[in-house]
Amino acid sequence: MKKISVFVFLSMLISPGFAESIGVSEEKLESETLNNVTADESETVLEKKNYANSDIKFPHGLELGVGVSATSGLNGFVGYANKNFDSFWLKRFGFRLDFASTSPVKSLINSGIDKFMGDDGIDIGDGLTVKDGEIKGQHIAALLDFYPFGNTWFLGGVRISGGYYFGNLNLEANLTGKVDGLPDSEFAFELEGIDYKYSGNEVYGMATADWDYRGPYLGAGFDLGLFAGFKIYMDAGVVFTNKTAQLGLDLPVENLQKWNGESWENLNLSDFVEFEQAKRDALSDAQEELDKLKFYPIIKIGFMYRF
Repeated sequence: MKKISVFVFLSMLISPGFAESIGVSEEKLESETLNNVTADESETVLEKKNYANSDIKFPHGLELGVGVSATSGLNGFVGYANKNFDSFWLKRFGFRLDFASTSPVKSLINSGIDKFMGDDGIDIGDGLTVKDGEIKGQHIAALLDFYPFGNTWFLGGVRISGGYYFGNLNLEANLTGKVDGLPDSEFAFELEGIDYKYSGNEVYGMATADWDYRGPYLGAGFDLGLFAGFKIYMDAGVVFTNKTAQLGLDLPVENLQKWNGESWENLNLSDFVEFEQAKRDALSDAQEELDKLKFYPIIKIGFMYRF
């Protein structure tokens, strides 16, 4: 009986401490669990917040532009450049698909050329004038833009661009020659030391220059903000190419005669071949100078909108 009483007494002393210890341990475990859950949930909420950031979520950064190119006509592009990324590099890089063509503004360009040449054309000597000029051009390019100043105010619009261009430029102009004087006056000229003449006082021909260029591009430009997402853009650079413009000269052979040293005679087959070779030789000097031009200039200006 005494042993049982002692056991009961000891149990009464130990149980509250043990119970308190268990309670504290359970409380600690529960607190740690809650803390862990809260940290995980907080991280998840933060990730969701960053992902849903409207300043970096597409279509923010999408850009559309339209303008004019001095060497390719009406210019346009679609691209992407977002200055709101937290990443040092992402906010500094962008890309564009650039394209241009003279077709939409063909009549405007040709009217400007005709106005520049005037009604009488441009005298190039030997009784020949150039008039009724026409320019056709187009290009397509893929560009990578680097903004060295990121989103720094004002300087953030400055960029360095590199890429690759495919393009074509074609120039055509009518050649006219006329001898004023007596009704029986005839148009005569010398080509590579050989005298030719047309049995009439007028002659018509065509001069051409065709440039199919392609190659890497390097240039610089800027985007200048106006209001909201509207900006002015400008680009200037060069395409490095090993293809140069090819000159052409088309002169009619109808009513053409050659001086044989004693009299004028109509051209036979060998004379026609000789005449064509003489035209190529006459162009060779100009072509040699043109072949030194290994780059094609690109100049563009216009308006753009960045979402």
